[in-house]
Amino acid sequence: MNTKQIDYCIELAHTLNFSRAAENCFVSQPTFSYQIRLLEEEVGFAIFERGGKGASLTPAGEQFTQYLTGMRKELKRAIELGQNFSARYTDNISICLMVRQAVYFLPEAIRRFGNDMPGVQITPVFQYENGIETFLKGEADVFFALEEQTRHIPGINVHKLFDSRIYLISERNDPLASKDLIREEDLYGRTLMVGGGSPPALKQVQQRLISSGRIDYFNSPDHDSTCINVASGRGICLAPGFLNDHSGLLSWIPFDCEERFHLVLCTHKTDSRKSLDHFIETLQTLYREAVAFPL
Repeated sequence: MNTKQIDYCIELAHTLNFSRAAENCFVSQPTFSYQIRLLEEEVGFAIFERGGKGASLTPAGEQFTQYLTGMRKELKRAIELGQNFSARYTDNISICLMVRQAVYFLPEAIRRFGNDMPGVQITPVFQYENGIETFLKGEADVFFALEEQTRHIPGINVHKLFDSRIYLISERNDPLASKDLIREEDLYGRTLMVGGGSPPALKQVQQRLISSGRIDYFNSPDHDSTCINVASGRGICLAPGFLNDHSGLLSWIPFDCEERFHLVLCTHKTDSRKSLDHFIETLQTLYREAVAFPL
């Protein structure tokens, strides 16, 4: 199977007409039909049903072309990234994190690092879940994590980055938004959203509040859904400060508790590149400089 056959198959699945699909691919119909037939012989099943009025996808063909479409997009992206890399860079450092805002100073770190080492590319990899697996499989060079996630993992170096506290998230016009610090009693009679893969420190606080019997709650599947629920007036929530996107659309008010999140960067012990060390140091310096920045 080659990229030409993949493109032909995707185009025919879109048009369901051999003549039109061949025309759109700038080849003759016999050539087009021959390539589709070769593809079907290779995969071992009929992708299309031929008829007098054109073509239709078989059940197997429908599933197959859906997969091919996704694969072709990924292949195109890989080629484009490769072209960009070969034109400008000699090395690449990939950093895996759950959401863009988790490492707030990443864009500035990339800018500073690029000034010092213009031949090394920094590639963010976003994975809300299973980021640790991506890192351990060697598909990422750096992994942003809670320190507790890194315990008992062999073969890694752990670099302290910053500590983050717990915040209450509310609508901007909520009376709570006018406070400088939220205490437990401020939440009595309110609805607290919980769940969504909350880290242990946050779950501890949530359970403590719920056990008071003076706070209602309901489950929200993830942080983004929770923020939408808050914005729509369905409730309030507690969240780690490192998830704050600093957009100003919602109010983030410090919550009075001792629990903290210890955030680190993990690298592979086998990776001794000086460029990697410099990138880690650049991020650490930015967070050390941000003494008054809310985290």
